Amino acid sequence: MNEHRPGSSFETGAVSHAGRVRSHNEDNLVVRPEYGLWAVADGMGGHQNGAMASATVAASLSAVGQAASAAELLDRLERSVVEANAELRRKIREHDGATMGATLAVLLAHGRHFACVWCGDSRVYLVRSGQITQVTRDHTEAQDMIERGLLTVEEARTWPRRHVITRAIGVHDRPELDIDHGELEGDDVFVLCSDGLTDHVRDEEILRATVTTGAQAACDALLALTLERGATDNVTVIVVRYHHDGGSEKTRWVPNMRQRRSDAP
Repeated sequence: MNEHRPGSSFETGAVSHAGRVRSHNEDNLVVRPEYGLWAVADGMGGHQNGAMASATVAASLSAVGQAASAAELLDRLERSVVEANAELRRKIREHDGATMGATLAVLLAHGRHFACVWCGDSRVYLVRSGQITQVTRDHTEAQDMIERGLLTVEEARTWPRRHVITRAIGVHDRPELDIDHGELEGDDVFVLCSDGLTDHVRDEEILRATVTTGAQAACDALLALTLERGATDNVTVIVVRYHHDGGSEKTRWVPNMRQRRSDAP
């Protein structure tokens, strides 16, 4: 990866859209391949508070900076999340206890190491050798019910409380994060997304969109499919493709510039 300098082997695509129904986009994202960091934050608490929450998290992560090792990168991320959580707790007190928080899904990469860190129901997928795996586990009431055998996966897709999350940045004084990690393999593809994508698009469709196209083309295709199906929520997608041959880094999308609903195709 050449320490994330130009010439590193990641191709990045990203898009964020308000969708067909909502007038405001409460999602934010971070695309910093030079740091080995990509992230999606989905705000909660109404359009003003939700957008503020996700923007607070994204701003903190954007300042992570260059790390000398995978361990240091993870430590920098943890500090930035703790700082964002503290800032949100302060804003909640200033707004008389208003609901405010954000889910978070992060991909970190340093050398041949990667780590996925998350809180809430934004997801990270890994596409490897023609197979797709959801790396993250949703922090939702629905997922808890599935694991207890009280709901099937199909039933959970329409369960009335399917969007009730059990963790979010800013909800508690100390943020709760999960992590998974591993070694990168040639042509690995990571997909980070808010639940606005997975409400409408199934895992096998994400797989088909990513296996044969470039990173930005995959993002555009997944957004188009979501919009075609109604896009009832904000939708944000980042696709990161790892090239083991040391190809040039490509990032065609400007981080955190978001499309309005009126711009929808």
